[in-house]
Amino acid sequence: MIEKLFEGIARTINKRPLLVAVLVLAIFSVAVFGMTQLSMESGWKTYLDESSEKGIIYAEYIDNFQPDSTIILIVETSDPLDPSILSFIDELETDIRQQENIKGTLSIVEVLKSAHGGTLPTSRAEIDQIVGALPSATRELVTPSNSLTLVQVQLEESVSEDVQRSALDNVVSLVESTERPPGVTVEFSGTPAFMQQMEQGLESNMGILIGGAMLLMVLAMGILFAYVRYRFMPVLLVGIGLVTSLGLMGLAGIGLNMAVIGAFPVLIGLGIDYAIQFHARFDEEARKGSLEDAVFTTVTKTGPAVLYAMLATCMGFVAMFVSDIPMIRSFGLVAIIGIFTSYWVSCIGVPTLCLLLKYKPKQPKTETCYAVGSDACDYVMDNQKNGNGKKRSFSYGKLLTDTSVKIAKNPLPLLLVLGCIAVIGFAIDPFIPVQTNENSFVPGDMPAKINIDKVTRIIGSTSTADFYIRGYGTDLETVRWIETFQEYELSHHNELTGAGSIVTTILSYNGGVMPETQAELDEVLSNIPEATREEYLGGSLSGVVKFSTVDLEMTQRNSLKRQMIDDIAFLEPPAGISVAPIGSFDLYTLLLSSLADSKEAMTYLGFIFVFIFLVLVYRHLHAVTPMIPIIFIVGWNAVAMYLLGITYTPLTATLGSMTIGVAAEYTILVMERYAEEKERLHDNLAAIRESVHKIGTAITVSGLATFCGFSALCLSTFPIVSNFGYTTLIAVGFSLIGAIVVMPAVLSVMGRFEKPVSRKEGTIIPSAKEESKTV
Repeated sequence: MIEKLFEGIARTINKRPLLVAVLVLAIFSVAVFGMTQLSMESGWKTYLDESSEKGIIYAEYIDNFQPDSTIILIVETSDPLDPSILSFIDELETDIRQQENIKGTLSIVEVLKSAHGGTLPTSRAEIDQIVGALPSATRELVTPSNSLTLVQVQLEESVSEDVQRSALDNVVSLVESTERPPGVTVEFSGTPAFMQQMEQGLESNMGILIGGAMLLMVLAMGILFAYVRYRFMPVLLVGIGLVTSLGLMGLAGIGLNMAVIGAFPVLIGLGIDYAIQFHARFDEEARKGSLEDAVFTTVTKTGPAVLYAMLATCMGFVAMFVSDIPMIRSFGLVAIIGIFTSYWVSCIGVPTLCLLLKYKPKQPKTETCYAVGSDACDYVMDNQKNGNGKKRSFSYGKLLTDTSVKIAKNPLPLLLVLGCIAVIGFAIDPFIPVQTNENSFVPGDMPAKINIDKVTRIIGSTSTADFYIRGYGTDLETVRWIETFQEYELSHHNELTGAGSIVTTILSYNGGVMPETQAELDEVLSNIPEATREEYLGGSLSGVVKFSTVDLEMTQRNSLKRQMIDDIAFLEPPAGISVAPIGSFDLYTLLLSSLADSKEAMTYLGFIFVFIFLVLVYRHLHAVTPMIPIIFIVGWNAVAMYLLGITYTPLTATLGSMTIGVAAEYTILVMERYAEEKERLHDNLAAIRESVHKIGTAITVSGLATFCGFSALCLSTFPIVSNFGYTTLIAVGFSLIGAIVVMPAVLSVMGRFEKPVSRKEGTIIPSAKEESKTV
């Protein structure tokens, strides 16, 4: 069936090349339209599946309490309590409150007005007197230092992320157009500003990554692929494949996020690999006969070989769907879409373009061949053997051949050493740190990050440990339990510095005393302004307790969260009441454990998928040989990460399964060629020698081209993407070693367990000993 499919494609290209080109362009045009439908995604939905139980609760919490929706203005000046500065802030706040979707503002100005009969004091003495009488917590909040003050702009509840962006843009425009006193600067912080700048940075990085990858591809093709005509054709086809992939994403409603943007150079690197293999095979076949024959042989011989390698690569990305982190799943999905698209664009595009351009090989004879698939490079290699016998100073192909034979003769020592390194890698992998703090993912010079860090340095941690309480009304029993819960946590955990809830509000409005009866409680609640109640109560069935904390590392947060969850079970909430961590305190610590679990599950599932694929497709003992170098490579990756101090993030967590996919392609190509040569030569050592001789250089060039594509990831200003780039480069390098060095050793060992194939009558086949003498 596969053969008939590729034969049909080849015949169609030969009969109607122009029609095929028009159809490809039509699909490309639709994809260009689809690109206009792409949108950027960020925030909690990229880390937490919104259709899961946890995601549904989180969405409910967002709707009820709208956390992280405050825009913070950092007003820096030599004297924030100067009457002229306060007057400027007052006028600015008045204009901001008139903007759409703005609920209100909070700053030193509101505090002074509240203590001065609703008007802003005009003398410095009055201002100093009021500020001096403020509680220390309030004073530190609104005037954290003698050089700056903060203005909090609160957005309306239940506004979408798009509305938040629009409100932020309005506030920024208003501040920029307002005349300021001399020496006053206003900067923006808070989650809306952070998320907006992160999205803008990702959009600009996407252009840098794609442009950088394409430029590197041009350089790579100019240097590595000079022996063919139209050497830059693979770059054109990769561009078409990438645009088509982006268009399909837009039409399917797949959003862009940090992981997806990191996938684009990966797609370019893998796509150029496929295009090189088809172009090289067409060039070889065009040297033998007519272009029509070249089209047929390229599509029917190289098409299936690369297809199987591509499907094996996809197995690694399919394993990513086991993760419960949407960002990782989207990376796998986009990678699969891109790989499929790039493959078919190359499979159809190379022969079609070559036929329309009336392709002519550069030279009648060449010693260079980067083709893969059945019988690939036989023509070139035969010409090389039958040549004039002139000795070349150096031949990379001969070096690979000689090395592979030496390895195949004595494979066990090499396998033991490299296997031990892999075992060490799997042993130390659990000790590689996991980083889930979003603040560490973004560029260090991003203004919103700088401002958040500045506020943290001055006033301490601005994060809170929030706990969501569901299923209760404002009954006295529940309120008393919340009071007990708060007091217990504050007395047992030094990391907690304070608590805010409906309980603290009730105590504040009742002279610091908890009401004794339900009637007294209801009366106190009725005296609390609605806006204040809404800060801690979401209707009649939910509430939130916010614990302020010292600045904590993510692992410390995770440990604190686990202890507090145990405390809740110990304190036993009233019947029908559920209490659980929520917000960023829970989200990023949950991501910590999810990453640790997901990376292992993805890696082991990738192993299983590739193994099953090999067994089902090839159904032969040597078919499982690629698994050994693949396992080695994954182990080596861990050793490299540990030595280089690279942490696991939502992107690097995909490294294991992605490496399985990339390494599978190279090792399968070696294995396929070995099987072909073994059937022809009936000798294990000779088959290893010939397979490496004919495909080793081609795999190296493909790997180097892929390496160049992946290198673009290192250009990203986002540490999460650039670190991923470094690890992918290591993985590609290890994959080449696995295919060219480890595979001959594995095939040599495996060949000793295979039943010898009877030789064909009349064929003289040299023995392994005789073969070794000729090398």
